[in-house]
Amino acid sequence: MTDSPAPALSVPEVAALGRRILDEVGTAVVGMRDPLELALATILAGGHVLFEDVPGLGKTLAARSLATALGLDFARLQCTPDLLPADITGSSVYDPATTDFVFRPGPVFTGLFLADEINRTAPKTQSALLEAMAERQVSIEGSTYPLQRPFHVLATSNPVEYEGTYPLPEAQLDRFMVRLAVGYPDRDEEREVLRRRLDRRQEQAEVRQVVDAATVLAMQAGVEATDVDPDVVTYCVDLVAATRADSQLEVGASPRGSQTLVLLARAVAALDGRDYVLPEDVKRVAVPVLAHRLTLTPTAWASNAQPQTIVRAILDRVPGPATVASAAR
Repeated sequence: MTDSPAPALSVPEVAALGRRILDEVGTAVVGMRDPLELALATILAGGHVLFEDVPGLGKTLAARSLATALGLDFARLQCTPDLLPADITGSSVYDPATTDFVFRPGPVFTGLFLADEINRTAPKTQSALLEAMAERQVSIEGSTYPLQRPFHVLATSNPVEYEGTYPLPEAQLDRFMVRLAVGYPDRDEEREVLRRRLDRRQEQAEVRQVVDAATVLAMQAGVEATDVDPDVVTYCVDLVAATRADSQLEVGASPRGSQTLVLLARAVAALDGRDYVLPEDVKRVAVPVLAHRLTLTPTAWASNAQPQTIVRAILDRVPGPATVASAAR
């Protein structure tokens, strides 16, 4: 467990390491560069990632490869309807040798925790992750146990099949900084997937470690040094305010949404080698940050309106800052 404060890396160092990490993950994962970059930016911004897409697109491979390249401990849990909260957090077990109960940590005590098909487990078990995601700790039988740093959750969800699933409640969805979709690969990318599998003559794709947990913390500290112009902050507030006034939305994004816009845009800027945030950074992350935080009205839901489309429409009509002073440096 890393407890001491990490020294901050410079933005150019963060950007260089970010490129190396993404290039290394790219040796195992074909395509997915944009979602992987947003996932890495989310980790550098201190957040958690929800991948929502159909099975078989490499989401688990991407999570495992990212954990390996980052040098983080990795644990994967396949969520099922009979899963219990203790299966995630751990529990006290009777030890005959000491005639006492000993706490046995669950898989959440790791650096990168993958909850595969999180919507297949019951809400009671889903909620076991809430404290871990928000507070980086778990409370069990009256005792509180801190999680290691860094700690991040990557979860996957199947948006197509609904039988035997439990949709994540709003409070749980709000804990995820972004919701990302991978999408099907194009023809050339799918051919490349097959070619690489045949060439390596084994199922497992090898990914090398690029950094370690201490360096990840130093990269996160470096992101904190990225400047955000007050006009960009105002732009984020205006975008979120527009979701609360939209006629198709029953509930708009909370202040956590505007804060996440700023934090993730800052991380994206750092990975791009800039120590300042542009309005384009905010626009790039707006859909994955805001869409899963919106609740449609019954009329909009019945007409098959999509939150992603609503966010894009808001981006088109909310004017951005005319100038960003920091960008001129």
